[in-house]
Amino acid sequence: MAAILPVNPKITALQQSFSTSVLTRIEHAKLHQAGVELWLKRDDLLHPVISGNKWRKLKYILNDVLTAGYDTVISMGGAYSNHLHALAYAGSELGIKTVGLVRGERPEPLNPTLDDVRKWGMALHFVSRGRYRELRQYRRHDALPRLQAGEYWLPEGGALNLALEGVAELVEEITIPYDMLCTACGTGTTLAGLVKASPKQSHVLGVAGLKNAEYLHAEVAAMVGGHLDNWTINFDYHGGGFAKINNELWDFINSFKQETNIDLDGIYTGKLLFALFDLLGKGYFQRGQRIIALHTGGLQGNRSLAARLSG
Repeated sequence: MAAILPVNPKITALQQSFSTSVLTRIEHAKLHQAGVELWLKRDDLLHPVISGNKWRKLKYILNDVLTAGYDTVISMGGAYSNHLHALAYAGSELGIKTVGLVRGERPEPLNPTLDDVRKWGMALHFVSRGRYRELRQYRRHDALPRLQAGEYWLPEGGALNLALEGVAELVEEITIPYDMLCTACGTGTTLAGLVKASPKQSHVLGVAGLKNAEYLHAEVAAMVGGHLDNWTINFDYHGGGFAKINNELWDFINSFKQETNIDLDGIYTGKLLFALFDLLGKGYFQRGQRIIALHTGGLQGNRSLAARLSG
């Protein structure tokens, strides 16, 4: 999948500061016993702030913003949004003004995520949960009512078709054959990008990080064109809901860190790996299969989750 527009020099310059996203094989007794290989695509290593699928989705969207001459990006997210966090930082680096429409009432003081985005220049507006749900209906960059000249609307989680371009580059970097490619799901945009770019003989598994997220089936089907059937979404490992974490999940994240020296976030990748190990114990995977899981970054969210869990 080729980029629609040439890459803007500002995007190229920013990406030159990035590190390499490597494939790391996970060694664990349960994996050896089951005869299954698990590899982690370390997109968390790309950049300390705009790592993981956040940058993959933003790259060609922000390229479009710069190339078409927009000066402001307006987007939406929750109070712990990795998407808004990455967008605010990227905007500050690229000279793009950013506005965040945040679900719920303004917390006092601001949590670490919102404090960061404010420091990077993002203007914050807090909207009711009802209004937030209404905002989800605007799916194109020009769809938000009352947009002013120079303003670009970016739906929740970066869910524009241009986001799939960056996710496709992620798949192109995987140089070993695999039977299954797995990712956590928020809006389903990353999952859709993986489905479109992966070999058709490989299965793509999404693990929803949200409760009552069955609507994602229709969302992903729409993005992939509805004709691909090499993907599924599991809805059993949301941990109570988006940005919610329980002691069992937190213990798993800590033990995974001790065993592999790899940090997981509690909103997405922690739930994904927890799901994969639980499914492993239930015989979900076949002996001899090679699984690749995507580490989508977002480690910044652990600051607030840890404080909430201890409190």
